Amino acid sequence: MQQNQRSSSSGSSQSPRSPQSQPFLSVSVSDPVKLGNGVQAYISYRVFTKTNLPDYQGPEKIVIRRYNDFVWLRDRLFERYKGIFIPPLPEKSAVEKFRFSAEFIEMRRQGLDLFVNRIASHPELRLSDDLRLFLQADEETMERVRAQDLGIFKKPSDLMQIFKDMQSKVSDVVLGKEKPVEESTPEYEKMKRYIFELEEHLGEAQKHACRLVKRHRELGQSLSDFGKAVKLLGACEGDSLGKAFAELGTKSEELSIKLQAEA
Repeated sequence: MQQNQRSSSSGSSQSPRSPQSQPFLSVSVSDPVKLGNGVQAYISYRVFTKTNLPDYQGPEKIVIRRYNDFVWLRDRLFERYKGIFIPPLPEKSAVEKFRFSAEFIEMRRQGLDLFVNRIASHPELRLSDDLRLFLQADEETMERVRAQDLGIFKKPSDLMQIFKDMQSKVSDVVLGKEKPVEESTPEYEKMKRYIFELEEHLGEAQKHACRLVKRHRELGQSLSDFGKAVKLLGACEGDSLGKAFAELGTKSEELSIKLQAEA
């Protein structure tokens, strides 16, 4: 009798589901490597995934991703999951010469690791088809999918990047990296002066693009502050008026998030 009671007690104390069977998704971003040269250079990262989710190809997967792939993932999640906070990405280096410094690369790696793990730990985002594609697709597939989503001037910052790339190419021409000139001719000197002037104009255009991005972000922050203030005002009013203020505040905050994400 006592033996039966012990066995019954032992059985009731066991969890109906062992910890090993609990669904999990763990991701690590490591091993940054510089690839390419000049304006085409970029950093690639090793993304290692461990999971027991049934929709994944296997328990472990390693893929190579670059920063633009992480940007693609965030943009897709932002478009598909309205009302859910999408974690921010680490900022790009504003100064070109620090872009490939060891300190900056490590800070970005840590930021990317935090970004993707915050998504992987979210109960809804972790089930996203886009996240699964990001964590499992080969490089060619990822690049093809990302290219299909690209549009001209999707964000104000894209315009700024175009000016930066154009300036680099102009500098290459001036410095003779594109095609060396063996001797100076009047035509060459004329073209050289023209290119220098063009580079100056491009520099001015880039400054205007920077101001555009900055104003975009400031507008987003202002809308966020306005939304919070209106919500507080609504809390002090009656039911109908308070509800109207609360809805206005919510819409302002949603628009703020969208503007800051597009900047």
